[in-house]
Amino acid sequence: MSDREEAQEKIIREMKEITDPKAKFMAPYVRDAMLEFCRQDEEFARAVVQGGHFADCMAAVSKGVTSALSDLEAYRRAVSFYFPGAEIRMSMKIDLCGSVQGAPHPDGPALLLDLSDFF
Repeated sequence: MSDREEAQEKIIREMKEITDPKAKFMAPYVRDAMLEFCRQDEEFARAVVQGGHFADCMAAVSKGVTSALSDLEAYRRAVSFYFPGAEIRMSMKIDLCGSVQGAPHPDGPALLLDLSDFF
């Protein structure tokens, strides 16, 4: 079994150990992001396999949260739990013709928004 597969199974298995209501609410979203990060990077997956429990990760993510936490910050905290010093880069593109059914996607330049510019 590869580290990627083992990390994914570990996260899914350990989700059941989460008891804190805030952490439990955020866990499915963080889990999905972490599974994707494990799929993307074998070294990160290895860190998850060798690292702490996902319930402890979610406790670290939810620590100090009173009313709200951005998705990006939650993912940052989760990644840092397993791989200190790792960063997340997130970008979004706007498709001005996206609502037009059957319209071809332009291959030309797109507007690019890097959410890390806001931090």
